[in-house]
Amino acid sequence: MSTGVVRPPLGRFAAQHLVARNYLVYRRDWVVFVTGFLEPLLYLLSIGLGIQQLVGDFVLADGSRVTYTEFVAPAMLAASAMNGSLFDATFGVFFKLKYEKVYDAVLATPLRPVDVAVGELVWSLLRAAVYAAAFVAFMAILGLTGSWWALLGPVAAVVIGYAFAGAGMALTTWMRSWQDFDFITLAVLPMFLFSATFFPLNRYPDGVQWLVQLTPLYHGVVLCRGLTTGALGVDLLVAVAYLVAMGSIGLAVSSRRLGTLLLR
Repeated sequence: MSTGVVRPPLGRFAAQHLVARNYLVYRRDWVVFVTGFLEPLLYLLSIGLGIQQLVGDFVLADGSRVTYTEFVAPAMLAASAMNGSLFDATFGVFFKLKYEKVYDAVLATPLRPVDVAVGELVWSLLRAAVYAAAFVAFMAILGLTGSWWALLGPVAAVVIGYAFAGAGMALTTWMRSWQDFDFITLAVLPMFLFSATFFPLNRYPDGVQWLVQLTPLYHGVVLCRGLTTGALGVDLLVAVAYLVAMGSIGLAVSSRRLGTLLLR
């Protein structure tokens, strides 16, 4: 008689088990989950509503005029999606990889390194979608959604989250200590401040505009701002292509790197 443990079949989407595990953990630490939404909301209330009377209205590329708060709000939506996905894909993955040794235990099951990467990515996207849905609802309450396309805000947040989670998880596999995360902060903070979040792109010096347009958060802002204001154009398709490519490359790299780290 065999004494081996009979494992139940994992199903076609094996990564769902890791997603379920993350849900059970954050169900207890719900305060940590909520804080990712509060930061961009507080920025919107303090900067968007606080200085609107001093700044005045902005004219978008399609000629439509919006208030400063309507201009800033979709940028905060994109930032919320970035923060929500990036936190889990960097700090969360690093802690599980280096200290909790969660993935070593996971690989004792039929799950593969690629399932670990997909599971963490899906969880990050769910977090980004939850933040975005709450933020869009808040924007609607304040009358900051000028188009029915704003209902696609959570979808845009998932695309943004996919890009940052994939890239963030890939970079995390090379992190050696917590001090290395200073480089991520060093990259995220300037993106948050200068990705056409608070001022239009044409307000930047000519030599800086092309650099801003290379950043992923800029494309996330373009996508969210186009949907919430109804200013649709080809630039939204370019933004989606950029973000999907970034996330796909990051997912491929992180899957390979996790396999190298965990199976050596």
